[in-house]
Amino acid sequence: MKHLLIVLSLLIFSLGSAQSENSETEQSSIFDRKHELKLGAIKMLSAVIFETSYERILSSNSGYGVSLLVNLNQSNEYLENYSLTPFYRMYFQTYEDYGAKGFFVEGFTSIFAGKNYFTYDYNTGNYEDENFVDASIGLALGKKWINTAGFVFEIKAGAGRNLFGASEFDAIFKGDFYIGYRF
Repeated sequence: MKHLLIVLSLLIFSLGSAQSENSETEQSSIFDRKHELKLGAIKMLSAVIFETSYERILSSNSGYGVSLLVNLNQSNEYLENYSLTPFYRMYFQTYEDYGAKGFFVEGFTSIFAGKNYFTYDYNTGNYEDENFVDASIGLALGKKWINTAGFVFEIKAGAGRNLFGASEFDAIFKGDFYIGYRF
């Protein structure tokens, strides 16, 4: 009977330690992954606007990247037809299990092109559409979740001030619900 208890104890101990080693390996492998690709879901589903984002993880507290937006249906009167937006993020998390997740503050600058609708032409006396290129600088707030397989879910909202005044609006909105993968 003693031998059976000793064998069972060793078996349970070895299974318990194997489980903790496996979970540590999964966590460190997620932490070692430094690249993320994400797609904006709400804009794609509602207005046929393709937005993708790449982020390079610097540490568990910061990352930088770039977003590209292309309006595939330019008759929808969305402000941006094309946009390139570099950004830098600071993450604020009370615990660090996968790093670069949780609540974040993002600083961004955006170079974008679009169309001003209903621009009045004083020469002809008619309202016409006018193409423009502008830039903005702004801040965004968001939250990012990541699971052990590397799938990323992110929600973000922010605004930037247009710098050159070429757009008919003084500010630009940045935000969406993003789905992606960390590799």
